[in-house]
Order: sequence, then C-alpha cells, then structure tokens
Amino acid sequence: MIDSHDDHAQIVKVLKIYFDGWHYGDPERLKRVFHPSCHLYCAIGGELDDDGMEKVYAYVAVRPSPKSLGTPRRDRILTIDLSGAGAACAKVQLLINGKLFTDYLSLLRLDEDWRIVAKTFSHVPVSDEPPATAPTAA
Repeated sequence: MIDSHDDHAQIVKVLKIYFDGWHYGDPERLKRVFHPSCHLYCAIGGELDDDGMEKVYAYVAVRPSPKSLGTPRRDRILTIDLSGAGAACAKVQLLINGKLFTDYLSLLRLDEDWRIVAKTFSHVPVSDEPPATAPTAA
C-alpha cells in the first residue's frame, strides 16, 4: 500500500493533468485521468445533466480551448480529502471560456494509479476584468 503522502502527491499530479487537459482542450490528456466509466453530473437550471466520457471527449475536441482563446489560467486545488482505503475527493476550480467551474472529483486508486471515477460540477459566469476595489472609508 502506498502511504498517504505519496497518494496526495500522486493525486496532485492527476489534477495537474486534468487542468492541462481542459485548458488545452486535449481529450487525450483527459483520458489519462478519467476512468472510462466516469460520468459528469451537473444541475444547471434545475435539470440533471449526466454525460458519459465519449460525449465529453467529443465536445472538448471541437470546442475552442481556453488556451486558443487566450484565456488566462485560473485553476486551483481547493481541497483533497484522502481516506486510507484508496479513495479521495478533490474540490477544484478552473476557468473555461468565461465560466468559473467548481468541480467535485471522486477518485479511486486502481492498479496503483489514481483515476477520476465521477465528477459533479457547477459554474458561474466571470469576466476577465479584475474585480472593482471597495471604496475606502474616509
């Protein structure tokens, strides 16, 4: 069994590939981190959206990537919750084409490799403009 420090480092590596896959619009990178049985779930507008990976990869392949649009990277790991039984959950954020996504990723260690087995996400629109500063009190 791999110790939790090594597991954490391996999960961080998986998440870096995950971020790169979305930023560059690269389904091959994403295939390295998603398990083929993974599904992506969201409820934008109150309706459940459940996409299998082949649909996701096809969409990523034709959508303009954030890199091609000159979108600055805003990806970050917010939390990694790791159990000793080869299961983890990561909460991450990334900017894709004017939307800030918050992703909840369920990961399992399978044959010594960590893979994302489920993703639940939401997003909010964002602007590339820096936030306005609050007025200071006199």
